Amino acid sequence: MGKKWIMLICLAWLCVAISAQAHFVMLLPSDDIVNSEEEHMVSLKCVFTHPMEGGPTMEMAKPQAFGVMVKGEKSDLLFSLKPIKFPIFASWNPNYSQYKDKTATAWEASYHLKRPGDYQFYVIPQPYFEPAEEKFIYQITKVVVDAFGAEEGWDEPIGLPAEIIPLTRPYGLWAGNLFRGLVLINGKPAPNLEVEVEYYNQDGKVHPPADCMVTQVVKTDNNGVFAYNIPWSGWWGFSVLGNGGTKVYKGKPYPIELDAVIWIKAYPLSD
Repeated sequence: MGKKWIMLICLAWLCVAISAQAHFVMLLPSDDIVNSEEEHMVSLKCVFTHPMEGGPTMEMAKPQAFGVMVKGEKSDLLFSLKPIKFPIFASWNPNYSQYKDKTATAWEASYHLKRPGDYQFYVIPQPYFEPAEEKFIYQITKVVVDAFGAEEGWDEPIGLPAEIIPLTRPYGLWAGNLFRGLVLINGKPAPNLEVEVEYYNQDGKVHPPADCMVTQVVKTDNNGVFAYNIPWSGWWGFSVLGNGGTKVYKGKPYPIELDAVIWIKAYPLSD
């Protein structure tokens, strides 16, 4: 067996071993707040990975849908998605040296902001089969970009099958702010569901002292609302684990985990 195949098998086993930790579809814009008075181009990356641990990044098929809603109008942007190669592990991850030449497929797009508004970008990925948990996972993900100081529209539902409606404005946040969200599954509030919270540990500066601190967990209340106090600056992902029924795969029914995901950015407090 060649070295290439041995490496791929080892990586597959490593992904299974880490699958107990939360994996997130990340949808991150180059800017979450655009103050310029001129038209502005924003780029977005869509990556399927373990954000706190710096990998492993997993292969991501072209999404079913990708779009934006602004001022109540939705636009299909699926045509604008381009495949990119994303490192399997961040350079600070202990596994990087072994897999430094390996990449996974991720996606990238650019969008021209021309008018004031809150731009809600969203992605509906292909279903992901998680063999370790014996279920399919849909992580329907969104992020909000505020353009030209409009500051309106961030709390409007897009109408996604699984969606987090921010009850705290999802931009212009300081580290230490409390973020609240209302979870809708198929348009209805979703009570008593687990919400996984992870930090995008881009530079590897955060070192969780225990596995249980990699992914924070809160729950929605009886009204489908959750809250989380943001401890430090950077990008934070919230993934609500919902029930999406079942899907038949190779003649056997498997449960569908229908996740609603949102990404927000917090800024450091001034000295």
